[in-house]
Amino acid sequence: MREVMPELVDWWRTGNRVAVGTVVATFRSAPQPPGASMIVGLDGAVLGSVSGGCVEGAVYELAQEVLAAGTPVLQRYGVSDFDAFAVGLTCGGIIDVYVEQVDRATFPELEDVFADIERGHPVAIATVVDHPDSARVGRRMIVRPDSAQGSLGSGRIDDGVRDDARGLLVHGQSQVLSYGPDGERRGEGLRVFVQAFTPAPRMLVFGAIDFAAATARIGAFLGYRVTVCDARPVFATAARFRDADEVVVDWPHRYLAAEAAAGRIDSRTVITVLTHDPKFDVPLLEVGLRLPQVAYVGAMGSRRTHDDRMTRLREAGLTESELGRLRSPIGLDLGARTPEEAAVSIAAEILSQRWGGSGQPLSSTSGRIHHAALS
Repeated sequence: MREVMPELVDWWRTGNRVAVGTVVATFRSAPQPPGASMIVGLDGAVLGSVSGGCVEGAVYELAQEVLAAGTPVLQRYGVSDFDAFAVGLTCGGIIDVYVEQVDRATFPELEDVFADIERGHPVAIATVVDHPDSARVGRRMIVRPDSAQGSLGSGRIDDGVRDDARGLLVHGQSQVLSYGPDGERRGEGLRVFVQAFTPAPRMLVFGAIDFAAATARIGAFLGYRVTVCDARPVFATAARFRDADEVVVDWPHRYLAAEAAAGRIDSRTVITVLTHDPKFDVPLLEVGLRLPQVAYVGAMGSRRTHDDRMTRLREAGLTESELGRLRSPIGLDLGARTPEEAAVSIAAEILSQRWGGSGQPLSSTSGRIHHAALS
């Protein structure tokens, strides 16, 4: 929903009714992740996507029905269904799409939620998408790290969903949670979709070189908040790194330690060390490899540079377990030569580590194409 939220809020502010179709669950090779949304206005205007084009037409028709009736609907699309090929979902996946009417009456908190997202404040929308009592479908609760607003029908449900939603917020994950009809932990009947909006994950790029500019560019493309850091002010300038969200002049190890101490490093943070200069690399990696929560630490350099770096890090007291977290030489073996190609190689390794991919050509593998996140 993040991608269509500005337009959705604009329509909401004018008092218009809008149908919102949101992917709440996916199975196998689904083309879009949970949270992907499509909005349909009363005038027939459409924004967003729930399937990359596969079932857009069917969801559009369902959205018009929801606007006419005012009743939310949870609909499953997949190749296991007879009509799946008719609506175009031929990728082998299954998606559950929840379609609801959104306006000032049904979602009065929308503008406040949008403000949180714009400010980078964590916030989650918990919506009942399935319940034996149809009157409860569509109930909503807004969950923040230190508060909750609204109710899903009972104190027991609210307490359980609030706690679980905060856990999802920590990791920036959106998913359907299942409970018994009154929020029982080991039950079925109640399904709540929690859509978590957290600040963009961080990519820290150390070393103000041409490879860093390309890495910052692809990091921004992948949705990271990119910081470039270098101790040399003549090189670390905003003009040289236009795709970075910020450019910092500081000793890399000192900056990383300060960010960690301030709580601005988390389990989604990726660290790329591109200086291949031991006076910068070694102190920086001493800090980075001892941070238990980061998603990725990679360092650029030749095989000889790598061997020398590992020797220096062992002399600095790092354990084999800590050294085992280092991706060096950085990136996957793609035969990359240019800075842009190297950036693709680095991004490919980050994605592979995040999702558990093998890095092999899909044509040489079998089984699922899409993996669940490892963390």
